[in-house]
Amino acid sequence: MEFSAKQIAEFIQGTIVGDENVTVHTFAKIEEGIPGAISFLANPKYTNYIYDTQSSIVLVNKDFEPEKEVKATLIKVDNAYESLAKLLNLYEMSKPKKTGIDPLAYIAPTAKIGKDVYIAPFACVGDHAEIGDNTFLHPHATVGNGAKVGNDCILYPHATVYHDCRVGNRCILHAGSVIGADGFGFAPSPEGYEKIPQIGIAILEDDVEIGANTCIDRATMGATIIRKGVKLDNLIQIAHNVEVGSHTVMASQVGIAGSTKVGEWCMFGGQVGLAGHIKLGDKVNIGAQSGIANSIKSGSTVMGSPAFEVKSYMRSSAVYKKLPEMYLELNNLKKELEELKTQLNK
Repeated sequence: MEFSAKQIAEFIQGTIVGDENVTVHTFAKIEEGIPGAISFLANPKYTNYIYDTQSSIVLVNKDFEPEKEVKATLIKVDNAYESLAKLLNLYEMSKPKKTGIDPLAYIAPTAKIGKDVYIAPFACVGDHAEIGDNTFLHPHATVGNGAKVGNDCILYPHATVYHDCRVGNRCILHAGSVIGADGFGFAPSPEGYEKIPQIGIAILEDDVEIGANTCIDRATMGATIIRKGVKLDNLIQIAHNVEVGSHTVMASQVGIAGSTKVGEWCMFGGQVGLAGHIKLGDKVNIGAQSGIANSIKSGSTVMGSPAFEVKSYMRSSAVYKKLPEMYLELNNLKKELEELKTQLNK
């Protein structure tokens, strides 16, 4: 399927610089551009590629002004990256989609299946489970007894929704993700650790995306809740009774201990660890590998382990590199001071 620069510009409300009739049929990175491809330039580090790229169309921000001739047709937009996302979504939506239930899938007789659903071979839908319209279950995806999955969802291979858990509309669960496994609850006893039954559930609201092999544990009682629009990367652990506020994003290997509350629009770098029973406000940014032991106010940006305000952390890091030299200097000063004391005592 081909689209002209004029059609694309109308869809993303951009301004054309060049040939409005040039057409594209694929996407390419700007440094790997080919004729018939559309690319984008959002990061200034890649500006040099725009003068040599073979892509037919390049999306750029409105403030971009070339320093020399550009062969490609440019489409200027407010945000090139955001506009690319819109085009990629349009491209995905244009792909033909399968519907129907494969004979090798298992659907419990009491399950409710919506319209235009596709359930692949070896997928499993348990007793009294519900699958919404236009939802796609890949091979070996499992929806447990009494669980509910909304409309327009995608469950990739081996994604698992445990019994009674809830998944909203337009959610994506990548391969190996687990929604509603038991929380890590054990009571110490003289004989060892006695398991505490986890009788709550896990809830994913609308427009949530869960990365591969990420785990959202069910609550001991009540619910572990992932609010609307949350995006979680691969290999993340969310413990029992945690609540993650809407539109929060987390990079790989984040771990959140039980009963912690995370606000809206927060951003976590990779390998951030949060202690249990603390509260983070809205729009909190946390740098990679930070350890969070205490509650954090809204609007804070922190880093380090234990984490503290990011500007102080940067200054401390600069000093930390100089500690060996500072240690030697301190010892020399101590020696000089002792010598001065000795001379004064004479």
